[in-house]
Amino acid sequence: MHLPRACPPERPAAGRTTLPDATYRRLNALCPALDADIAAAGSPLRAGWVDSGALAEDVHALDAFLHGEASRIKVRYEDSARPDVVATRALHGYLWSAFLLMSGPWYLHRRVPQLRPADVRIELATGRLGVVPGAFACLPDDPAAGQPDIRVLPDEEALRAELRRTVADHARPLLAALGPHLHRGPRALWGMVGDDLVSGIWHLGRALGQEERAVHLATELLPGPIAPFPGGADFRRLTNAEGADHVTRTRLGCCLYYTIRPAEACGTCPRICDAERLRMTVADAG
Repeated sequence: MHLPRACPPERPAAGRTTLPDATYRRLNALCPALDADIAAAGSPLRAGWVDSGALAEDVHALDAFLHGEASRIKVRYEDSARPDVVATRALHGYLWSAFLLMSGPWYLHRRVPQLRPADVRIELATGRLGVVPGAFACLPDDPAAGQPDIRVLPDEEALRAELRRTVADHARPLLAALGPHLHRGPRALWGMVGDDLVSGIWHLGRALGQEERAVHLATELLPGPIAPFPGGADFRRLTNAEGADHVTRTRLGCCLYYTIRPAEACGTCPRICDAERLRMTVADAG
């Protein structure tokens, strides 16, 4: 299979301030499902890797990306998934991890990375992501404020708006490239974007034992529909027989996992009722 030639990204200008590697190492430790490779600024792409821009610009890279996902589904589930399922699972997996690379530093340190397509890399055979730490936006009281290439924003809402913009700008070319393979309209595609953004924040909060804080921050980030996102975080609580509350939400866009494992729907799947969702949530908590 033909793969695009790997080209090294531009080297950063002298004195450029970048997000510390320690931030991403901490994210990896808290979220083993992320497992992002941390590359040095200016390092060339390794064989078998492309940057995320290639998925939108090079049909061979996109085909290799989808082929890798189909192979992983076949090995993991012993199932040959439909092409639209393969594309949906590939996009969902990419978005969840890529957005956590953006929302994680915001959650942990109130910093929004300015990740360009060249700064997020994909190992085509495994789907694993890599990140090249770069410049970021922060608040005026951040110790990095005033350093080279750092955008200082006036308040928390401006920082939230920057995170929404960064996520949307990163997703837009990918949705254009992968949308025809998913056979879904813009609302469903952008619903998936919002779902994966919120899901990553929720996941990180639970890993830190801070679910309530994560729910609060995700709700402030997406309090309702904010273009291009068609819906808000929309968390709600379900009460079990003992009177205990459990946080949940329903995805706007289906990840199609049920087509691979019909008896193992996701806990936020739009196809299941709240009674089943509560049963699954209580079982997971136990």
